[in-house]
Amino acid sequence: MSTTCSSARLCSEISLPEPDPARWRQQIHDVYAQIRDQYLKYPGVSRAALALVPTHVETLRVSEGILALLLAGGVPAQTAAWALDSLTLYVTAYAWERSLVHQRRDNQDDHWVLSREDLVERLGALPAERFPHTRRHAAELTSGSGHDWFDFTLSLLLDNLTA
Repeated sequence: MSTTCSSARLCSEISLPEPDPARWRQQIHDVYAQIRDQYLKYPGVSRAALALVPTHVETLRVSEGILALLLAGGVPAQTAAWALDSLTLYVTAYAWERSLVHQRRDNQDDHWVLSREDLVERLGALPAERFPHTRRHAAELTSGSGHDWFDFTLSLLLDNLTA
């Protein structure tokens, strides 16, 4: 299982709500948003978190809290256990990717990071016969700002846990 927070100090700052079966999805979203924000505040932590197993009491406290929220939402125990890991991996990878983008954006000599406009232009210039959908939907493929993708993916995952 991946760790929910790789540092006891970061985990100690995560606020866990009392599980509310009527609001469990929003509660989980809020907890993971806190974790995301902590990872973004300390960029190296998200990378390290991918290789750790939770063993510290604060790390386990956060995992326990998320598990309690999933179970309160009626998610079956095995699904809740795997969802805890999957959601955590997603949030950790999201934060790591964002930190890489910011790191490269700060390096003036690195041209890896493109503006949205440049990316739309490049996708729109692809050969139409090989990439008709990518060309046609370049704007949609590059849309969103802030944490739009984060919110979308977390909702997508959470909405399918009890189906």
